Amino acid sequence: MGRLSFFGMFSNYSPLFGLIEHYRQIARGMHLIGESMRSYIGRNGDALQDKDFRALMTEVSEVEDKADTIKRNIRNHMPRGLFLPVDRVLFFTYTRQQDDILDAGQDSLYWLSMRQMNIPLEFQEKLLEYLDLVSTSIIMLKPALSSTIHLICGDIVEREAVKEHFRALRANHKVVSRKQNELLPMVFNSEMDFKEIYQLIHFIRQLHAMSHSAEGCADMLRAMIAR
Repeated sequence: MGRLSFFGMFSNYSPLFGLIEHYRQIARGMHLIGESMRSYIGRNGDALQDKDFRALMTEVSEVEDKADTIKRNIRNHMPRGLFLPVDRVLFFTYTRQQDDILDAGQDSLYWLSMRQMNIPLEFQEKLLEYLDLVSTSIIMLKPALSSTIHLICGDIVEREAVKEHFRALRANHKVVSRKQNELLPMVFNSEMDFKEIYQLIHFIRQLHAMSHSAEGCADMLRAMIAR
């Protein structure tokens, strides 16, 4: 029996598909982080907007809890070694790396919430552009993950097409890194209070960590399909 039909026998209940369910929570969290950032920028002392930001932070925490539940469920229902078509250690490492995306996002909001800060107008558009780039890394992880799983489980997927998803994600993360390197010195040399500079720099770095973890996921997916 060939590889294609063998793994196809188990594709319907492979724990690999649980990673997609887990990813959905990561994507939901990224969306909420974007909404939180826009709410934070728009409030400028508005109590109602500040309340919206806090409510969105709570939603992110709830999504993170759901993601953790899914992760535990995946790990608690692992098949015996014969029926897992990828290295078990690599699989566990991937789940942790994917989970790290949302953990970093949650931490980014924590830094914003630590004390009230009005982000200067000169940084607002740049930060939103940066946020969109980070979000793109997370969005790009979905087709990379999905196509990898279908390839591993024996569906008809071109290996080179799967690798192209990895390349695209890595290329976007490089753009995220360049944007971070532009933002950090601008913030550091701004006229803001030093506490605000410190706070905003940590926020920027945690968003970068989200994109970096997504890139790390792509690297592990590449390892899963290595011949």
